[in-house]
Amino acid sequence: VSHQRTDWISIHSHICHLLNAVLGPQPCFHSEKDRKHGKEQLLRKQESLIALALSTAQEFVWAGKPLEAIPAALQALHFSSRVFGSGSVQLVPIYLLLAEASTGTGRLRHAAKYLSQAQWIVLQTPDCSAALQSKLHRGLGLFSIAEGNLDQALYHLANDVYLSTAEFGLNSVEASGGYLNMANIFFYQNKMDAANSLYTEV
Repeated sequence: VSHQRTDWISIHSHICHLLNAVLGPQPCFHSEKDRKHGKEQLLRKQESLIALALSTAQEFVWAGKPLEAIPAALQALHFSSRVFGSGSVQLVPIYLLLAEASTGTGRLRHAAKYLSQAQWIVLQTPDCSAALQSKLHRGLGLFSIAEGNLDQALYHLANDVYLSTAEFGLNSVEASGGYLNMANIFFYQNKMDAANSLYTEV
């Protein structure tokens, strides 16, 4: 019952009205033009549902409610897999969000699984953008912090900063998250010169 309540609060109350249009029986079209138009409409509805589920999950994570984020992110993953395919690069941000939410609830095994899926897709995509690779390294860095492996975390966060500056420029705000997380690690290790230098950079 508590699982159903969480699921309802998280996402189903938001997408219930869209599910029938996406999962229900589709109308029968008599011409090729109508069939094409019907497919395009269905795709738009599916993309709207994905966007709504993903933004809802992200809002829960930002609000510090990772448990509520998971059902919404799983819906986004389910429909994205149907629309784009299970190995599509569009799934990477969803896997990273699921990893972040799972880490936030202490489910590190689940988080590791989602990060592995994201990493595998990135490795299978030769033209994957530096921006997406940067997000992957940030996710791996935050997971390493949760595991207590700070050296590994610094490695991934340094890659995050390198890739985000390569994509957006040296003084880009996108790099600030990587710098901030590295600064927090140095602060925790009582390496105040390094920490203060990175805080200043942020």
